[in-house]
Amino acid sequence: MQRLTITIDDDLVAEVDNFIAKQGYANRSEAFRDLLRSGLEHAGGDAASNRHCIATLSYVYDHAARQLPKRLTKDFHDHHDLAQATLHVHIDHDSCLEVTVLKGRGSEVKAFADHVIAERGVRHGHVVMMPIEADHAHGHVHGIRDNRKKR
Repeated sequence: MQRLTITIDDDLVAEVDNFIAKQGYANRSEAFRDLLRSGLEHAGGDAASNRHCIATLSYVYDHAARQLPKRLTKDFHDHHDLAQATLHVHIDHDSCLEVTVLKGRGSEVKAFADHVIAERGVRHGHVVMMPIEADHAHGHVHGIRDNRKKR
């Protein structure tokens, strides 16, 4: 690790300290590391696009939109190597929410997520990407733990 010295005005320091207290960080260094990672991920760039990542893609769509469920199904089958699991929720008579876990190269994950969000009939969409080490990017899927009581 390296030590950095930065100069920040008093108002920004107060905001950072408030953030640290609300989030429960042990110290400023931990908070700044997370804020820097988040800022770098948000800014994008070539380094992030070549790294492996895991992401959540959340979107709300009109299930009655012309052929949208069929198009989405085709999109996900065409990118079966990226899509790990999907949760589907019926919000109301017309709207569904889907949350999909994606894993792969950042550029491929981002391009696929952007494509899904841009589909006609998708009302809201958001992707959150988190880098992972390449050795954690293997295709092994862990089992789902069932915490229900055995009968």
